[in-house]
Amino acid sequence: MTTSLLSSDVLLAASEESNQALTASLFGLVVVLTVGITFWASRNTKTAADYYAGGRSFSGVQNGFAIGGDYMSAASFLGISGAIALSGYDGFLYSIGFLVAWLVALLLIAELLRNSGRFTMADQLAYRMRQRPIRQAAAISTVVVSIFYLLAQMVGAGALVSLLLGVDSQAAKNITIVSVGVLMIFYVVVGGMKGTTWVQIVKAVLLMFGTLLISVLVLAKFGFNLSDLLGTAAEASGKGQAFLEPGLKYGISTTSKIDFLSLGIALVLGTAGLPHILVRFYTVPTAKQARVSVLWAIGLIGTFYLMTLVLGFGAAALVTGDAKDQIAASGGNLASPLLAEAIGGGPGTLGGAVLLALISAVAFATILAVVAGLTLTSASSVAHDLYANVWRKGKASEKDEVKVARISAFIIGGVAIALAIPGQSLNVAFLVALAFAVAASANLPALLYNLFWKRFNTRGALWSIYGGLISAVGLVFFSPVVSGKVDPDTGASLSLFPASVDFSWFPLENPGIVSIPLGFFLGWLGTVTSSDKGSVERFAELEVRALTGAGAEK
Repeated sequence: MTTSLLSSDVLLAASEESNQALTASLFGLVVVLTVGITFWASRNTKTAADYYAGGRSFSGVQNGFAIGGDYMSAASFLGISGAIALSGYDGFLYSIGFLVAWLVALLLIAELLRNSGRFTMADQLAYRMRQRPIRQAAAISTVVVSIFYLLAQMVGAGALVSLLLGVDSQAAKNITIVSVGVLMIFYVVVGGMKGTTWVQIVKAVLLMFGTLLISVLVLAKFGFNLSDLLGTAAEASGKGQAFLEPGLKYGISTTSKIDFLSLGIALVLGTAGLPHILVRFYTVPTAKQARVSVLWAIGLIGTFYLMTLVLGFGAAALVTGDAKDQIAASGGNLASPLLAEAIGGGPGTLGGAVLLALISAVAFATILAVVAGLTLTSASSVAHDLYANVWRKGKASEKDEVKVARISAFIIGGVAIALAIPGQSLNVAFLVALAFAVAASANLPALLYNLFWKRFNTRGALWSIYGGLISAVGLVFFSPVVSGKVDPDTGASLSLFPASVDFSWFPLENPGIVSIPLGFFLGWLGTVTSSDKGSVERFAELEVRALTGAGAEK
């Protein structure tokens, strides 16, 4: 009997080692593929337009896939499916918010921004405002939003790789985060926008294939009957019918209901203010292609978010035992990979190992593509807005500008690594929701006012950007996200700071309901209290340019 047990343990250990070898091989393949794409694209990156906007050489379809690759991040693939697995209906609200947000971007921003800007969000604002203060404010906002988003991706990377390679030590997770940071810096420094875009296109194809595969396998398990899937998920969750109804997470108290409203506002309005999404509209040659790219992106993203419903409820229904505890311990971030393992046959099986490795490699590719886009956006804003137009007053050469962008990528990557290491207990979907809140508070009011309000001026733009940014970040800092949130059962901290530290006084976890209206209000107040009329004179020019695209590249 003892011999039999020892033999079983040996076989199990050998199986786990084989699975980890398979996973490591697929991870290595993803890295080799993306590095190869980056080197290939770098041969055609010669000018600032190539580095910042890919030479405006991508078609609407290609850019649509790239936008999808940029938008369908680790927060979507890992965080949202995890939120659904843990919170049921309330978790699915993330998917709805992320998808509806594209209507705002399509109807109000995409074409007009493509026509009236050049490389960065600040180009559009500075067209009729005072250059230096506006570019400085826009660059600061871009970097802050991107850092929040980067934090989410890298936290997801640490959780994912540690699971797949069977390393539970904190040091191993930290090494993973550092490794992802080094790779993203490489993509940006070497490949620029061309390399980053092709990495995002490849990643979007892989992600759609992987998500569709798992969704079909989960539905097949229930005879393609969605009702059976939902019923089994509700029963397995231990929460019964409440798992399928609103209120499990956001209906606990009045505060949680307001928090949900705040989250919804941030998600719906935040996309149109995300810098790394906005710059994607500059990579196409015409406004028509900008519209085409958004329509393709909506189709891809809409299909993907519907499939997160299957992934999340599938994880709740099919993942059992220790794996279910792993999902809860990771804040939900491991729901999709562990579902892939369960649907393939479970731990220790060949099918489970193959699907786990495949989905995890796809998730890893997702993380690499998104962090590259975020880092490039931040570095471009620092180089083009701060260095070239604020510090050098428009007299910097293209060569110097690109050099500064590459140096900035190292600095921004380092900051993201330093912040991600202590933030590993947070759900990545929630971290991205914070980025959306900051984007909607600081960037969106200034962009909309500048496009549609003739009287809007420099003071209004500055008050809007800084007011929205400071209020959103400040409220997050004094919220339960940073300190004061403790697991009632274990006493463990659910915030960035340890459980013994509590300086929170703002009760909501998402500041959007306060900071977004404040951003719009301050934009209006700054404008009406200023006697500056200079921006009014160029409004007609901006309007013609935004509607027709005349002179968009100059």
